[in-house]
Amino acid sequence: MSQATAPAPPAAPKDGRTSERSLSRRLAARPEIGALIAAIAVYVFFFAVASPFREAGSLANVLYESSVMGIMALPVALLMIGGEFDLSAGVAVTTSALTASMWSFQLSMNIWVGIVVALLVSLAIGAFNGYLLVRTGLPSFLITLGTFLILQGANLAITKVFTGNVATDSISDMDGFDQAKKVFASEVSIGGVDVKITVFYWFVFAAAATWLLLRTKFGNWIFATGGSKESARAVGVPVTFTKIALFMGVGAGAWFVGMHILFSFNTVQSGEGVGNEFLYIIAAVIGGCLLTGGYGSAIGPVIGAFIFGMVSQGIVYANWNPDWFKAFLGVMLLLAALVNLWVRRQATRR
Repeated sequence: MSQATAPAPPAAPKDGRTSERSLSRRLAARPEIGALIAAIAVYVFFFAVASPFREAGSLANVLYESSVMGIMALPVALLMIGGEFDLSAGVAVTTSALTASMWSFQLSMNIWVGIVVALLVSLAIGAFNGYLLVRTGLPSFLITLGTFLILQGANLAITKVFTGNVATDSISDMDGFDQAKKVFASEVSIGGVDVKITVFYWFVFAAAATWLLLRTKFGNWIFATGGSKESARAVGVPVTFTKIALFMGVGAGAWFVGMHILFSFNTVQSGEGVGNEFLYIIAAVIGGCLLTGGYGSAIGPVIGAFIFGMVSQGIVYANWNPDWFKAFLGVMLLLAALVNLWVRRQATRR
């Protein structure tokens, strides 16, 4: 007699937690996908309406404008992913440049001494912001707003004390200037087009930030801290160290951009930088970083800064009234917030 076999059990029903999402769904859930679509649209638009925009030299100008903004947008974005803001980032760039210039010129030292001192000052400002945040529990908005006002006033007052003017003296004839200019403000010729060295630094920093976020333990700490610092602390994440380090990262970015500005123009206006902190935040938000923290990428602010560069230069090439630039940025910010909301919902759909 043949033995009857038992019927096979019915297949377990699939639920949203185990079903694999399609490629299009996974791409739509990426933080930077909305910014990428917007960047393509903006590029095509200005390519069509402004003939100078199509030239290689124009692209080099767009990339340069984007790089100066994007280098600062990267650490600002990492800080936002970590759940905090830094409203002193704009004037901190000017503080760094002023420190390097006046320390070297007034004390008749090699310019590299001023560069190192400026780095230490910039890192100290970031550490101060971070330490005050974790010790007091006050919102970073209030703490860095206070730092912004302190630096804004100090930049102007100290510059007037040492130079008798609102700008620093030219340092172009000082020892070490030529070497420092090659590092921070030189140009590279590619196919007959001069490209500022900040463009290459921008790409390298973006790659390093992406690796840091996605391939290191510190990157996991950033996301965890931004998502919920109490939960992060409960599972052993060093929240205090992470937040202070992120603020110091903004300080390092401010130092680098400050050095570029100093060695590009040989002198610095003490009132510069006010308002740029909002542009850095806008670039990060357009790139997919949430204002609530815990979500974003390093590629997003790169794309956001590129949009900024295309718009700022594209309006000039199209011979439009530049007064529309800020209005366009406002529209882009609102659209980015709506796109980020949609992307966030796509990421959580099952």
